[in-house]
Amino acid sequence: MEERLRKLWREWRGFALFVAVMLVFRSAIADWNQVPSGSMQPTILPGDRIVVDKLAYDLRVPFTLTRISQWSAPERGDVITFPSPLDERLFVKRVVGMPGDTVELRRNRLIINGTAATYEPLTEDEVRTLPIQPSASYRVLRETVLGSSRIIMVRKAPIDRGYSSFGPVVVPDDHYLVLGDNRDNSGDFRRIGPVGRERVLGRAHAIAFSLNYDNYYAPRVDRFFTDLP
Repeated sequence: MEERLRKLWREWRGFALFVAVMLVFRSAIADWNQVPSGSMQPTILPGDRIVVDKLAYDLRVPFTLTRISQWSAPERGDVITFPSPLDERLFVKRVVGMPGDTVELRRNRLIINGTAATYEPLTEDEVRTLPIQPSASYRVLRETVLGSSRIIMVRKAPIDRGYSSFGPVVVPDDHYLVLGDNRDNSGDFRRIGPVGRERVLGRAHAIAFSLNYDNYYAPRVDRFFTDLP
């Protein structure tokens, strides 16, 4: 039996080492994560496999949240991945509030440190370039506040008659307030609260490939190897 185990090790040690290296690489350096929901539409679609730079902010001990070294921090507008404070599920959301910010969402209008975001409807040409076309019940808007801009989806009602409100709240030190770009369909700050800095795993910056769940998992070839806006 001992000789058989030695033989198996000699034959498979190269593969075992490869698997170990890949696991460490995905845990501490870079990873690709599946996006199962539409909470980040229209930026990220269900079925996208996003590339996450796990060295964007710091270096962690593989398979843990323990940091060895830190050289940067999330910025407003970054799309980050983190385990949910509620149930440890992997989430992908956008940083909206920084540590110390006072944030309010008043009927879907974002207010940060007393500055209200502006909302600009996309032109018909801009809407046509989106990876999905919004249904009749949604609008797509460009939200801009404090120099940070992104495209969001809200239910098709005037912005001052939206569905979501909270705050004002002060973001604690070493925490971030995150929201989904699909504002009326996202389990974000309104459900999980602020996200601690120690939970941030990395920054999503590209799409490796994408599958259309509603069309028999057909590949969305036009989204392969594309940067996130």
